[in-house]
Amino acid sequence: MVDAVLFDLDGVIVDSEPVWEEVRRAYVATHGGVWQPDTQRRLMGMSTGEWAAYLSGELGVDRSAEQVAAEVVAEMTDRYARRVPLIDGADAVVRRTAARWPLGLASSSPTRLIAAALDATGLAGAFGATLSTEETARGKPAPDVWLAVAERLDVDPARCVAVEDSSNGVRSAAAAGCRVVAVPHGSYPLDPDAEALAAVLLPSIDALTPELLADLR
Repeated sequence: MVDAVLFDLDGVIVDSEPVWEEVRRAYVATHGGVWQPDTQRRLMGMSTGEWAAYLSGELGVDRSAEQVAAEVVAEMTDRYARRVPLIDGADAVVRRTAARWPLGLASSSPTRLIAAALDATGLAGAFGATLSTEETARGKPAPDVWLAVAERLDVDPARCVAVEDSSNGVRSAAAAGCRVVAVPHGSYPLDPDAEALAAVLLPSIDALTPELLADLR
């Protein structure tokens, strides 16, 4: 039985991963760092503090982690002010799911970007609990954010379905004990170990139906 459905934001509701990659790539290049072949894959799921420290430390950006976080998030906020890249059909999926189950949002985005995205898409009222990994000890792939959102909804994580797109996100939700529906982005396919952790693999978010969710075991 499913007691609640927990969504990731980036890559599930908003197509923001390519925007994050563009902004952070440009920032690294501007500030003397070197983007590595595996950088984007490693960044997906990190909390703000984690990815800012990674850019500042491992990639050689000539700014402190605090400056990196503030400046990159400011640029993302400007991008969202111009346009939030809602994934086609995602808002309808969220609303029809909310009509049947309590919803939570467990995101690696900063709190201010979560608020901007939900306000722009009109989905703020659909979620009973929203949380950024800024507010947890560890980002994804650690399970902290999923456990905290389930606690806020007063539900057992093992009776929740988590909807994720990234390898670290799937690992994170599975570690929390959730049943995971994976909807990978075409540009960022799942690693084999993450794919094996998913109960269901969907080609797009609009394939997430109440019937599919109710049948998950």
